[in-house]
Amino acid sequence: MMSSTERIHSGITGVGKYFPEREVSNHDLEKIVDTNDEWIRDRTGIASRRFADPGTGASDLALPASQQALEMAGVAPDEVDGIIMATITPDMVFPSGSCVLQQKLGAKRSWAYDLSAACSGWVYAAAQADSMIRAGMAEKILVVGVDVMTSILNMKDRNTCVLFGDGAGATLFERMPDGEEGLLDIEIGADGAGGEFLYMAAGGSLKPASAETIANDQHSVVQDGQNVFRAAVEGMSRVTLDVLKRIGKTGDDVDLFVPHQANARIIEYARRKAKLDPEKVMLTIDRFGNTTAATIPTSLCIAMEEDKLKRGSLVLISTFGAGFTWGGAALRWTID
Repeated sequence: MMSSTERIHSGITGVGKYFPEREVSNHDLEKIVDTNDEWIRDRTGIASRRFADPGTGASDLALPASQQALEMAGVAPDEVDGIIMATITPDMVFPSGSCVLQQKLGAKRSWAYDLSAACSGWVYAAAQADSMIRAGMAEKILVVGVDVMTSILNMKDRNTCVLFGDGAGATLFERMPDGEEGLLDIEIGADGAGGEFLYMAAGGSLKPASAETIANDQHSVVQDGQNVFRAAVEGMSRVTLDVLKRIGKTGDDVDLFVPHQANARIIEYARRKAKLDPEKVMLTIDRFGNTTAATIPTSLCIAMEEDKLKRGSLVLISTFGAGFTWGGAALRWTID
C-alpha cells in the first residue's frame, strides 16, 4: 500500500477567466421584466452580471480563459494531455465544446470531452482530472467550466432571468512533484429525484426542437426556486462539512472558502454551518451572478487577482446544481 508521503497529488498550476464585456445591472433588467434592484439584491445578493452577444459560443468564452491558465502555468497548448469542459451550454450538441476548444487552442495532442453536471460541473471534472493524473493516464489536464446561460434563459421569467450570467473559468491540473500536496480530498454526489425542480424540458432526444416546443418556451431554464433553495442549503452545507471531516480540519484551518455562487443566502448558511470567518468567504455573485459551471474556477482566478490566495493556502470548495448534483473539495494552493 502506498504511504501518505508517497501519494501522488494533482494540483492547480494555472488559472484563467473570461467574462463578456456587456454588463447588465439589476436596473437594466427592470426595463424588460417585472422586477427591481432591491428585490434581486435581497433574495440573491446579485447586483449585476455579464451577458454575451447573440451568436457567442461556449468555446469563444473558454478560449481566452484557457490561454490565460496555460500562460500562467508556463505550459504550451501542445503539452496538454487532455481537456475536460464542464458545461450545459456547449456550442452545439456535437462535436463537443471541448473538441471545438481543442482546435481553437491548438492543443493538438490532447483528448477532449464534455461533462454535464450543471453548477457542480467543475468539481466533477476536477475529480476526473485528479483520478486520471493519479492513475498515470495523464500529467496535464485542462479543466474548464463555462456556460452561456443567456442562450437558454427566458427573459420574460423574472424568477430565472435575473439569476444567471455568462462566463468561463479554466484551471490546469498537473501532477505535483513528489512530497508536494495539491488536491487533498474531493466528493461528488447526485440525487436524480431533484430533476423535476430545475431543468430544461426540450432540446434533447425526448423532446427534440420543434415548432411546438419553441412556441411553448421549452428551451429555457425552469426552476422551482423554493425546492432548489432548500436542497442547496442542505446539500452544500453537508458536503462542506464532509470534506472538512475527512481531511481532519475545522473552519479555523481554512484560508479561503470558495462556494458556488448561486445565492448569497445559501453561501451564508454553509459558512455558518462550517463555522468559517466571513472574511474567509470568496464572493463574486454580486458582480457576475450565477455562471453555473464557471463560478468556482472564475472565483479562484479572481481570488488570486485580489491577493486572497498564496502558496500553501488551504482552499475549501463547495457546490450544488441541477440534477440534483453536488460536490466539495479541499486543496493546497500551489501557485505563487
